[in-house]
Amino acid sequence: MTGVTSADQALMRRALTVARAATDTADVPIGAIVLGSDGTELAAACNAREALADPTAHAEVLALRAAAAVLGSWRLEGSTLVVTVEPCTMCAGAIALARVARVVFGAWEPKTGAAGSLWDVLRDRRMTHRPEVIGGVLESECAGLLEDFFAGRRGNCRTRPAH
Repeated sequence: MTGVTSADQALMRRALTVARAATDTADVPIGAIVLGSDGTELAAACNAREALADPTAHAEVLALRAAAAVLGSWRLEGSTLVVTVEPCTMCAGAIALARVARVVFGAWEPKTGAAGSLWDVLRDRRMTHRPEVIGGVLESECAGLLEDFFAGRRGNCRTRPAH
């Protein structure tokens, strides 16, 4: 993994901690943190689509909104977003529009990923803003969290009586 630092790994561990909070609300455990240009954590969020009944309540979007509120500006220039799973197209668009400088993500998402898997919105030359993208940081841990979550959900479905 080119460009991955021990600091990126430490930040991903923080994002994993944030992700685990989503399991309390039955949301998919994805966590995101936003750091300011000086490295200070501005915001952290986990998925909250179920908790908020909001299809846009992805961890990345919620963290970007909270960071913008802290800064009093939608321009998050110089910031870093760390997220446990590769952003989808909606989140990638929000990241680009917020002018995030660097995106670090954990697990690749081949079905919906928009940072190199299915699409590469963040590095598309047609975009006016293209952040640096580092993928696969602590990939096994991030993917494992999702695998455990979905295995538990499938397990719950099997134990329900058939009607």
